[in-house]
Amino acid sequence: GDVIHRMLTATQYVAPLMANFNPSYSRNSTVQYLDNGTVFVVQWDKVYLQGKEDMGSFTFQAALHSTGRIVFGYKEIPVPVLQISATQHPVKAGLSDAFMILNPSPDVPESRRRTIYEYHRVELDTSKITNMSAVEFTPLPTCLQHQSCEMCVTSALTFNCSWCHVLQR
Repeated sequence: GDVIHRMLTATQYVAPLMANFNPSYSRNSTVQYLDNGTVFVVQWDKVYLQGKEDMGSFTFQAALHSTGRIVFGYKEIPVPVLQISATQHPVKAGLSDAFMILNPSPDVPESRRRTIYEYHRVELDTSKITNMSAVEFTPLPTCLQHQSCEMCVTSALTFNCSWCHVLQR
């Protein structure tokens, strides 16, 4: 895509394994998804690396649960991830989030400058990604889970919560 798309995908991702995969290499290669309302699963099945098809096929998936839990499952990883070249495409595994702000450009008043702020990233140690392995991310508790003032002020969370009577949060 365009530059903005590439910048956002570099900083906003849920990636069990990001690399230069080529799903069109084989008729057996598929990228499938399932959404049953409680879990959304994407599976890359028998996909090959572009130009490195002789390495073998990869099968892995990401499962996003409505509870906030995320599970990456790795069935077939034919080579150590550290051996995958990042020359043509970044190689990474993990989670990242960011947001974009449009600021007026100081040089041209009628134009806007796009600034992307990455505010959270979890990178997996790719040496741990092997056949028949999995990684589970469990969300930390937050103030937003409290449904009453009493629950909020008696919370044992490690940060200071305070109750807003207007928002009821």
